[in-house]
Amino acid sequence: MLQILEKINETAEFIQKNVSFKPEIGIILGTGLGGLVNEIDIKHVLPYETIPNFPVSTVEGHTGKLIFGILGGKKVIAMQGRFHYYEGYTMQELTFPVRVMKFLGIEKLFVSNASGGVNPDFEIGDLMIIVDHLNLLPDNPLIGKNYPELGPRFPDMSDAYDKSLVQKAIKIAKKLKIKYQTGIYAAVTGPCFETPAEYLRVRNSGADAVGMSTVPEVMVARHMSIPCFAISIITDLGVPGKIVEVSHAEVIKVANEAEKKMTLLMEELISSL
Repeated sequence: MLQILEKINETAEFIQKNVSFKPEIGIILGTGLGGLVNEIDIKHVLPYETIPNFPVSTVEGHTGKLIFGILGGKKVIAMQGRFHYYEGYTMQELTFPVRVMKFLGIEKLFVSNASGGVNPDFEIGDLMIIVDHLNLLPDNPLIGKNYPELGPRFPDMSDAYDKSLVQKAIKIAKKLKIKYQTGIYAAVTGPCFETPAEYLRVRNSGADAVGMSTVPEVMVARHMSIPCFAISIITDLGVPGKIVEVSHAEVIKVANEAEKKMTLLMEELISSL
């Protein structure tokens, strides 16, 4: 059985042999947010199922391709489709691509997601720039044997979301007159959408939005000293008096409608680096 370091190296070497491209920035695209790929000057595409040791997306709205190309004048590698704990993957499996992207050369990681807003000041379709997170998942991707080659045994998470990137994003949003919020993202397992009591619990925990992703990837990225920027599209509201029945199709619809703003903000931020 291959150890994690051997798996990462094997996968990175396979990609390097098939793609003559060294990315500077990694991008993980969330539910219904794969449209950013349309703005990339694509050089190479690798379906997940062709990559050794790679998980495969099983959720609608997650295409399942690694995209290599130019965005905002920078070389990027974009995951069009991510992996989730609720799909049955271990934390180590669903964060494995972040490890591989680091070995391929990325210097920063940009993450997007669709989430439910629990802050009463939020509206459906808002963009929330993430400034901190709450891990309400029952696991942590860093549990188990630590490999110093990947990062320290006890990584600091006080700066999980890079403050300079957050400030740049806020300036760009103001310049482009894009409505934005800032807030704390809570990660839960899913796949159920929350009950009203669960939304209240998340809000009382100090979060502004809740979703089923992002936090594990950011933990692993920070373990490897990769600066992170993350943004949520608020696709539904978990606020008393505003809670309605939600479907995955509706989440995708709202994400698709709002992603033009997110794409513009992300592209401008990347080009400013």
